[in-house]
Amino acid sequence: MLRKPRQIAVLVETDYSWGCSVVRGIADYADKHGHWNLLIDPRDHEHRLALPERWSGDGIVARISTRVQVDQIRRKKVPMVDVDDLFEDLTGVGRVITDDAERATLALSHLRNRGFTRFAYFSPPDRRYTNKREQEFSAAVKEIGAELYLYKPGYRAGRKISWDERQRRVSRWLSSLPKPIGVFAVDAQYGRQLTEVCYWNDVRVPDEVAILAGDTDDLMCDVSSPPLSSVSLASHRIGHDAAALLDRMMDGESAPTAPIRISPIGVTGRQSTDILSIDDEYVVNALRFIQKRATQGIIVDDILAEVPVSRRSLEIQFRRILGRSPAEEIRRVRLEKGKSLLGRSELSIAEVAVASGFANSTRFGVAFRKKFGMTPLAFRKQLLHSQ
Repeated sequence: MLRKPRQIAVLVETDYSWGCSVVRGIADYADKHGHWNLLIDPRDHEHRLALPERWSGDGIVARISTRVQVDQIRRKKVPMVDVDDLFEDLTGVGRVITDDAERATLALSHLRNRGFTRFAYFSPPDRRYTNKREQEFSAAVKEIGAELYLYKPGYRAGRKISWDERQRRVSRWLSSLPKPIGVFAVDAQYGRQLTEVCYWNDVRVPDEVAILAGDTDDLMCDVSSPPLSSVSLASHRIGHDAAALLDRMMDGESAPTAPIRISPIGVTGRQSTDILSIDDEYVVNALRFIQKRATQGIIVDDILAEVPVSRRSLEIQFRRILGRSPAEEIRRVRLEKGKSLLGRSELSIAEVAVASGFANSTRFGVAFRKKFGMTPLAFRKQLLHSQ
């Protein structure tokens, strides 16, 4: 006898890349392991995530963000798994979340590898987040004996404050920071806003302020100027594992007392952090030129046409400061671009190769395997499985 399909509500916003990927992970689990009907992203008349009053189902996966949601979900009396940490005190609720300690470690390592010794954390007051990310990043910075500069604008989450006033407060904070400095922003949305304020205040990114976002939103990272580096979260896996946990709970298993923590995939480096904190003006200008033009088939002679320095001097300074030649830096930037584009499944490997500045997919494949130890296709499969 066929089992009746289980009715599962998915209260996860699909407005951003993270939520879409979580939902995809849930749907993929349901396709392979569960006979489920999914109610996805239901909203009330004010466009807030909410269960329909007449919904009667078997389980819920949610990003719980308000106490009203908690009360509404409790009334349904069905197993539930949370994919965020805003309400850590809920009993009987399963939780599958990002490992914030690992996120902080990755972020700090990325900034330190670029030569930064001073760090800041940017998180305007917002009810969408706890201070967990701040606490973990602060602990990681403290462990290496460095000072952390926190953004404290002097108002609480929910207070109505004008756009102009918010920008003025960020501008004052930016002007107070020592330079150069690496800034870890709570998410891609706020990271992009910080790049805007830097632009209006003639603060160079990444030369004076390098900015790394705590999560990846494809649109926000791409439209940021410059493009925004970010921590890539295993959001697809979070959704998949949350669905698997919910399945076990619907079969009678108790919710685990501790959350299941999922490590991030890594850091996706883009231009907002892609430079070393160095004093040599010629090297800085050469690196900026490479960042802008590497995918356009440039060679070292093109750099020398922009930077008034001899080839020999540039080679010596690159090797002294970066440990690699200008040509090797061009190749590195192209490969990082290709690595990023491989996450876009609509592009063929040949299209990724050309967009990254390689003459063809064969040359791209040889260089990629030499650098990363796997073919572009193998890396794409691994990446798409995790996201």
